[in-house]
Amino acid sequence: MPVSAQSPRPSGAAPRAGRRRGGPGSGRPPARRPRWGLRIATGTSALLLTASGVGHAMVTDLNADVRRVDPFHGLTDRPEGGDGANILVVGTDRRDKLSKEMKEKYNLGGSACDCTDTMMLVHLSADTKRASVVSLPRDTYTKLPAHKDRTTGKRRAAQPAKLNSAYTMGGPGLTVRAVEKLTQVRVDHYLEVDFTSFMSTVDVLGGVEVCTRKPLKDSYSGLDLPKGTSRLNGGEALQYVRARHLGGDSDLGRMKRQQRFLASVISKATDSGVLMNPVKFNKVAQTLLDSVRADHGFGSDQMMALGQAMRGFTPASSEFASVPVGDPGHQVPGLGSTVKWDRKKAGKLFDALREDRPLAVRKPKGKGPARVEVAPRDIRVKVENGTDEKGLGNRLDKELHKTGFATTGTPGNAHKVSPGRTTLTYDPEWDRSARSLAAALPGAELVKEEGQGPQMRVTVADPDQRVRRVHADALSGDEGSPVTGDKVGCG
Repeated sequence: MPVSAQSPRPSGAAPRAGRRRGGPGSGRPPARRPRWGLRIATGTSALLLTASGVGHAMVTDLNADVRRVDPFHGLTDRPEGGDGANILVVGTDRRDKLSKEMKEKYNLGGSACDCTDTMMLVHLSADTKRASVVSLPRDTYTKLPAHKDRTTGKRRAAQPAKLNSAYTMGGPGLTVRAVEKLTQVRVDHYLEVDFTSFMSTVDVLGGVEVCTRKPLKDSYSGLDLPKGTSRLNGGEALQYVRARHLGGDSDLGRMKRQQRFLASVISKATDSGVLMNPVKFNKVAQTLLDSVRADHGFGSDQMMALGQAMRGFTPASSEFASVPVGDPGHQVPGLGSTVKWDRKKAGKLFDALREDRPLAVRKPKGKGPARVEVAPRDIRVKVENGTDEKGLGNRLDKELHKTGFATTGTPGNAHKVSPGRTTLTYDPEWDRSARSLAAALPGAELVKEEGQGPQMRVTVADPDQRVRRVHADALSGDEGSPVTGDKVGCG
């Protein structure tokens, strides 16, 4: 018997509208859309784990352990709803449940800031086959709506601020309002995770592997990782995602590590069978929900439906992006350095979320230009001729330049190699650029070379080597541009 995942509308929330079917004045009312949980569960004869209902029985009791919050009360003038579901996930700097020993071991001393340490907008597609995660920079420059200060109870006028201060000033409600105003994406559910729940969940998963191309050491967070792959426990994972002092690494670099970590968590959960095993799933869910806060509409039925939807998930089913930034050091009197978005590119990103479209580039079938992750104009290329055929390097340089790549225009001669495959030598730090260039050189072999830097080196060994036209999606070509979970790691 199917379990209904429908839940009551959050208290005070406006009725949910579907995607607009006609413009203003069209006379056609916007279509109502079903709740996300019901959309997932409808037509399913048995939800998660077992047809006998054992899975449901094990998870239902979790509702009693979830601390509830109503971030939608009194919200007006909200963005229109669309297909799929949007969950605002915030990580708060709350550490009161940690022991003194844990705080010392993982450099979590000092007082909590009562603010959001991390903020992500997660979109679950209507067909339940894709999860899109967009990281929102905590120092984003915005103008907070007028609100009641949750500390003093006094009304405060709209004011310039950093996005992470919305939680400090007005709690979850003001945080939702601020995010909806910035993105024009309607938030359907709210999930708040603190340090304790994060660490415990990683531990109950048995640790999570991360990889890094260079050693990472941050005396502030205590992070100390060697180059290569490491398995992190909960405390070490927290250090990894919170590190902000890694020799010039910005908050944008921190968000990339958080995305890399989430991709690893998805890989761990899917590979280890957590979503298919009622005992494992219940244990992970119990641990996570022990110290999270969620809106009233996010309960065990929604968790069951989500687990069902994710049974076929792989890292490639997820995609990650950061909001395109126009000025990462925008100075504002009284606020200091803030992050200012590129409004045009950010608008395209959030349009895709509202319209339930994939963010990451996927290569289309059939003819036409290959779609790539990084725009050719942003990829520097040096062409070298490794054959006896005169003019071959010059021809390839011109063809790549015509396709849009930033070639040097002065191809050189390499040591002669036996006729065979053209090689593309690249620094692993620029693996996404290398993959994009390789798409334009059918048959080319990728060769890693540490320390080469951003410039790619193409050594032509095939006299018949041709160049294929490539095209970057409108959301690609920038730091933090959308990429699927299977490509977030070390490559």
